[in-house]
Amino acid sequence: MAPSRAAVSRIAANAAFSTRRCASAARLPIPLTPSSANSFFSPRIPARASVSVSHYRQCPAAARRAMSTAAAAPEPPDYLSEGELHVFNKIKDNLDPVRLEVQDISGGCGSMYALDIESPKFKGLTVIKQHKLVNELLKEEIESWHGVQLRTKASS
Repeated sequence: MAPSRAAVSRIAANAAFSTRRCASAARLPIPLTPSSANSFFSPRIPARASVSVSHYRQCPAAARRAMSTAAAAPEPPDYLSEGELHVFNKIKDNLDPVRLEVQDISGGCGSMYALDIESPKFKGLTVIKQHKLVNELLKEEIESWHGVQLRTKASS
């Protein structure tokens, strides 16, 4: 049975979100032979030596560590669009995140965003309360969006 359109959309959205997050992984000096690729990726993902790391759904642990920031406030990457930059700065100014990723996953029209936020202001809050906090902060922006994909985490 073929996957539904909704399932295909979710897969495409997750792949788009992961592609930007893993862009730095393609620059890491990790040789990708079929045998070494298997040690970095889950068994569900085929290992292909000719495909760059950024095309896989998951990043190697080394890439995830390289992308995280210690205690410094995250700086906006230079590839953010105007809409992504607006959302990035609003979250950065209000939630003091230690890690923040914003991506327009609508294909460039600015109607759906994926947000990955790690902030000390989430400490002691349930995931629902963390999401409510972000939704309240971005209330005006969300009114014009088709949807938002939130991933929040309390930093220690």
